[in-house]
Amino acid sequence: MTTRFLFDGPEDAGTTILLAHGAGGAMDSVSMTASAKALAEAGFRVARFEFDYMAARRISASRKPPPRADRLNPEYIAAIDALNLKGPLIIGGKSMGGRVASMVADELYASRRIAGLLCLGYPFHPPEKPKQLRTEHLAELETPTLIVQGTRDVFGSREEVSSYALSKAIEILWLEDGDHDLKPRKSISGFSAADHLKTVGEAVSSWADRIVR
Repeated sequence: MTTRFLFDGPEDAGTTILLAHGAGGAMDSVSMTASAKALAEAGFRVARFEFDYMAARRISASRKPPPRADRLNPEYIAAIDALNLKGPLIIGGKSMGGRVASMVADELYASRRIAGLLCLGYPFHPPEKPKQLRTEHLAELETPTLIVQGTRDVFGSREEVSSYALSKAIEILWLEDGDHDLKPRKSISGFSAADHLKTVGEAVSSWADRIVR
């Protein structure tokens, strides 16, 4: 399929962020749209795209499940090629989209095609299966990486992630009481979803200033 993009943010932004969706949510899901808007308000040009299995759901009633994450690597590379960007690029995505980006990041970083990796709610393990880790490649990752994670994410809580062997290239922004969509329970944490999204925009902006040359 031809890669279709959704764009947010200024066309003349200094840095573009390319985001892929999670396993079950499309590129225009509530969570993806909110994250893209927050990053756009922080001054980034944000491009969202869909893997073929998700794009196919728009033209068919079939709920075809996603393929194994590593089989999506060529599609992520194809999206970068289709974007045909000349300026600095950060790749990433929500959940599975960020995981796929993390698997192709080092090759792209070594060839100077990307400046960094941004993962929004990384799926460190499937829910309720903490021993099925998806972290082996993260131990040796060389690409500057920012993972934004809610402290109560069922795919990897702060307590769980603190025990993992992760590369020194990885920074983690913990959002208090955030779930896998980064949403907190305001009555418990005192934070709203808007508060966390503003924090994300500011943090990504500060991080990008350090890694983009």
